[in-house]
Amino acid sequence: MEPLEDTLRRLREAFCAGRTRPAEFRAAQLRGLGRFLQDHKQQLQQALAQDLHKSDFESLVSEIVISQGEVDLALRNLRAWMKDERVSRNLATQLDSAFIRKEPFGLVLIVAPWNYPVNLTLVPLVGALAAGNCVVLKPSELSRSTEKVLAEELPRYLDPSCFAVVLGGPSETEQLLEHRFDYIFFTGSPRVGRIVMAAAAKHLTPITLELGGKNPCYVDDDCDPQTVANRVAWFRYFNSGQTCVAPDYVLCSPETRERLLPALQSAITRFYGDDPKSSPNLGRIINQKHFLRLQGLLRCGRVAIGGQSDESDRYIAPTVLVDVQDTEPVMQEEIFGPILPLVTVRSLDEAIDFINQREKPLALYAFSNSSQVVRQVLARTSSGGFCGNDGFMHMTLASLPFGGVGHSGMGRYHGKFSFDTFSHQRACLLRSPGLEKVNHIRYPPYTPGKLRLLLLAMEERRCSCTLL
Repeated sequence: MEPLEDTLRRLREAFCAGRTRPAEFRAAQLRGLGRFLQDHKQQLQQALAQDLHKSDFESLVSEIVISQGEVDLALRNLRAWMKDERVSRNLATQLDSAFIRKEPFGLVLIVAPWNYPVNLTLVPLVGALAAGNCVVLKPSELSRSTEKVLAEELPRYLDPSCFAVVLGGPSETEQLLEHRFDYIFFTGSPRVGRIVMAAAAKHLTPITLELGGKNPCYVDDDCDPQTVANRVAWFRYFNSGQTCVAPDYVLCSPETRERLLPALQSAITRFYGDDPKSSPNLGRIINQKHFLRLQGLLRCGRVAIGGQSDESDRYIAPTVLVDVQDTEPVMQEEIFGPILPLVTVRSLDEAIDFINQREKPLALYAFSNSSQVVRQVLARTSSGGFCGNDGFMHMTLASLPFGGVGHSGMGRYHGKFSFDTFSHQRACLLRSPGLEKVNHIRYPPYTPGKLRLLLLAMEERRCSCTLL
């Protein structure tokens, strides 16, 4: 295997030579990525099943189709995204050309997680390639089967002078972060995010952090409990709860909790049968370490639904907890598993206070038949994303940015937002070498008359005509 230093040098040389800048080259890389997804669809599904026991349905919906959709969107819009963006001018620059040029950063590093190892690896890659960067891709070593497919097959579809996959665990990632990159895109936990950010700071490297957190889900008294239970159960237990935007806990009144419990039991049984362990639609925990952590969380509060586990199969049943204490681990750390605590509050105001006293989440959900209640939650809280009366369906829209705020991360991507994230917005003004006399008002000796004229010239003017 090529030494890391040689790999990075090779990629930098390709970028400095301008290889990645033409639209034709970028489009060719995107088409190659699309072919990879098509040619290895079955292989990727098998790998996801081996890593996470993902069903073909979940693999297609949440991994492959979303990634392919991002490729197709970028190909349709690439030239429009790359086009210089004209901006307004003032009187002093009416004869000039002012625009924003979208330029690639250079050599970028993408560090991907294990829970959606295709989606969360390839969707950022689409943005980086569309923006004209050279890319070092670091897939997660925990999703071993998917990592193997990405490492062995993907490089065959992309230009090797501009793209590389680097393998390894935490120590190899630390070594990778010692090198200077022009942009770093990291998806993972806040704990590791701090390490990545500290490493980036040594080189003053700009960074996107897609982190997680405890996502609240408020359920109003004015709701249909079965509809809410169907939707909450689906997006809590999807991928066995190992989703960064899944609800980490439900806030509701004691009365609504009693209505929700039988409805959640009904939904779980309809989705996964009387024995969820035998269901082909329920995933498994990624490894023993995470399994044991989640098994410990089952001791918090009281198990109202589920609670069964099997270490040999890394299986944890879809579980609902009640009577949990705020100081217990299940309410202090991101759960990242098929466990859902129901926390009771006396009012909407108390629910909002509960949310606002904690770190800003990656996602926030509110269920109510009253649009005013949903809009109140939206107006009085802060989160990376928000969805009213459903789960993570906002994630399916490439027209919406995805990203955190505060403790849940910084930066955004999906669709054009991915292209913008991996592009430097360069401010450009092209002036005439002539017409020097009009500049005399800005040169010394300064006078009140010159100042008045200069201030007038600096005011923004909107003119429908163009002289260039």
